[in-house]
Amino acid sequence: MSNLSLNHFSIRSLEIEKTTEFFCNTLGLTVGPRPSFPFPGAWLYHGDTSIWSNSVLHLIAIDKNDPEGLKQYLGDRDASSLSGSGAIDHIAFFATGLEEKIALLKGLKIPYRERTVPVLKLHQIFLDDPNGIVIELNYPAEEKAALDAKAT
Repeated sequence: MSNLSLNHFSIRSLEIEKTTEFFCNTLGLTVGPRPSFPFPGAWLYHGDTSIWSNSVLHLIAIDKNDPEGLKQYLGDRDASSLSGSGAIDHIAFFATGLEEKIALLKGLKIPYRERTVPVLKLHQIFLDDPNGIVIELNYPAEEKAALDAKAT
């Protein structure tokens, strides 16, 4: 069996600025270099922006004044299909720093939902990006236990 790892995921968005801001502010991604494609967009990086493979999220924007570049390069999509997760239920990340993330989300007034999965030893946070895509952040359950102990 060959090695397999996630290279990146792409979101085609009608809200490119809001989506860029959301992922930079909530996940700490950084806007970095992007090849010159015939359509607007942004590549968001985790880590060194000089390494292409660190671009974990490719945002695809629709130029309403000139949609032909995108149509020819990636194909056409009905704008009404660009809301929510469609066939994708959610995108999940492993993370650390639960206390800081909760404080950040509260400070940004971003609603989130929490759940602990004891058998997996994970504490999960779910939030929705500006396109309605569910983002799941998985933290070690010990971080939640420490946070709860701190609160008592």
